[in-house]
Amino acid sequence: MAAVPIVEPKSSLANAGIGTANAKDSEKSDRKLTVLETHGYALGKTIGAGSYATVKVAKSERHDCQVAIKIVSKFQAPGDYLKKFLPREIEVVKGLKHSNLIRFLQAIETTHRVYIVMEFADNGSLLDVIRRDSYIDETRSRRWFRQLIDAVDYCHERGVVHRDIKCENLLMDYDYNIKLSDFGFARGHMKPKNGIAPLSETFCGSYAYASPEILKGIPYQPQLSDIWSMGVVLYAMVYGRLPFDDTNYAQLVKQVQNKVTFPKDPKISTACRALITRILAPQRSRLRIAMIRNDTWLAASVSVAQTSTVDNSSDSLPTASVKGMKISSERNEGAATPPKLLTKEILAAKQRNIRVPSTDEETPISDLEPATASSNQSILATPDEKGKSKMRERGLE
Repeated sequence: MAAVPIVEPKSSLANAGIGTANAKDSEKSDRKLTVLETHGYALGKTIGAGSYATVKVAKSERHDCQVAIKIVSKFQAPGDYLKKFLPREIEVVKGLKHSNLIRFLQAIETTHRVYIVMEFADNGSLLDVIRRDSYIDETRSRRWFRQLIDAVDYCHERGVVHRDIKCENLLMDYDYNIKLSDFGFARGHMKPKNGIAPLSETFCGSYAYASPEILKGIPYQPQLSDIWSMGVVLYAMVYGRLPFDDTNYAQLVKQVQNKVTFPKDPKISTACRALITRILAPQRSRLRIAMIRNDTWLAASVSVAQTSTVDNSSDSLPTASVKGMKISSERNEGAATPPKLLTKEILAAKQRNIRVPSTDEETPISDLEPATASSNQSILATPDEKGKSKMRERGLE
């Protein structure tokens, strides 16, 4: 008799498939959620990466939109950054809310990382726009400079100084509105007291945007240095290049102490050049924000912007091209010694090369949000401080 093959009933095969699917679902549900997943964030692509921090886009269930999450490794970040600048940044940004500032949403600290959740800017940075368009016409420059003035004025009125204003830190939202970001060098509690403005001795920022007083290493009024940096941004917008060459410190110091010069092209209105000249000026004569707001170029109607054909530029221009609009990592050390200007590059050089545990190995420590955060709820606080926040101002004035 011929052997009859045994055929398993279809229903059994189907049931086996269902069992396999259920097993996979069960395995998935059994997987431990990451700290971010427990807070409703699904990480997406990386949009920025440094030595000890990464910025990723994420989908937020709670906010029903995309957000940006800065992920800082506590194992690789330098001590100065973890103990002073990061707590100070969180303390500052959680109290700020303005349409031209990147909005802080949440900070989560774990045993291994600090996650800073922020508003996501869809259209990159002002530097990206300048590189794409070569330079920015006066109509857009006026609009964006007004927005920058609004953002910085809002901060200064609340005693916050930014200390690292530059094209890379001016982000663009969906409608191409300016959003001031990266408060890593910012400081609070800097409002004048009894008519006396507090001075700063932390020389930080970027050489190409630094004011003369910072470059000379003398105590400075940070509000005025922020204004200087805004003048550099305005120059960079309308000309598509930086006003000062930061590759040689000695030359840079000379340039910032002389009257700013302008290239022949593009043709920029006399009023715009005059405003830049009055901002990139010594402290005593440098325009304050109230005076900038009333300037004829800034106050002009957008529809009446005109370009002058009068050329007051110099033939010798100490300017850097748009490709150089980032601080150089290599500097000519001849002639003079620069002050200890703390840049993001210097901080990055202090990173610690320690293995970073996976997200499965970390446990939450604290969670801060703008609506609930208080000075007693601190990221990176330690038990020996007995409840006192490391976020309070300390260290160099």
